Amino acid sequence: MEKKDIIVSVSNSYTQKYYLAKEFEKMPKIVKDELKIMCVLFTEEVGGIFTVLFDEEGELQLITSCDEGDLLYDDIGSALLVKKMRSTRQEFFEALEMYYKAFILHEAIN
Repeated sequence: MEKKDIIVSVSNSYTQKYYLAKEFEKMPKIVKDELKIMCVLFTEEVGGIFTVLFDEEGELQLITSCDEGDLLYDDIGSALLVKKMRSTRQEFFEALEMYYKAFILHEAIN
């Protein structure tokens, strides 16, 4: 089976839209709500596009990007906010990784 990145969710400040991948729709509502709030608040604060995904190795990635020429996008602020989120929401991200391994990859959880 070919490994590839699996997008969990995306928040886009340009279109003011939020997307949750259908593979993750069966997550508990409280988890989906927390993910949505986190993503939307991120793009409200720094702008651009915020993507939560699992890379080919199954590691959770928080990726920020912006449209070319977006002078309002806060590059430094986005990096600092990602670092802060990784620290303050560590348990949430660990639970998301366990969900991914158990329900998407169908791996045994120890």
